[in-house]
Amino acid sequence: MTRSPVIRLDDLTLSPQTHGARFNAAMAAIAAPLGATHLGARLVEVPPGKAAWPFHSHHANDEMFVILSGAGELRFGAETHAVAAGMVAVCPAGGAETAHQMIATGDAPLRYIAISTMREPDVMDYPDSGKITVFAGAAPGGDKAQRRVAASFRKGDAVDYWDGE
Repeated sequence: MTRSPVIRLDDLTLSPQTHGARFNAAMAAIAAPLGATHLGARLVEVPPGKAAWPFHSHHANDEMFVILSGAGELRFGAETHAVAAGMVAVCPAGGAETAHQMIATGDAPLRYIAISTMREPDVMDYPDSGKITVFAGAAPGGDKAQRRVAASFRKGDAVDYWDGE
């Protein structure tokens, strides 16, 4: 018998992820367990007043957020946009102008499906903290065990290309 290509969102088991007072989310993979290798999708639920991830941009991957329930705001570049159930937000690959972050602002959790291309390597910029992250071997959201490179550093720590050669 083959695996079904269909899954009920209510059947997914959410796994919590927290960091400090600002970041809190529960999530479950959708696409990878059903066999997708070039498309990422996960169900995300963010409690009121929290964000799932820091404000960031991807240089190689596009992301799309389908809002299922709750209310929030999308930080996108220098702007902020209200989001609510029935809305879709698209955040293309780019630099600081496409940096993004979803924040739950209502009284109930913000629940959405995060969909992304799964290109690797990818470079992510974090405008709020001045960091860069590089992943190779598995795209962001992919299998961490497959990563050959996973490094985060502050832009100010960069050295000249010929340094040490």
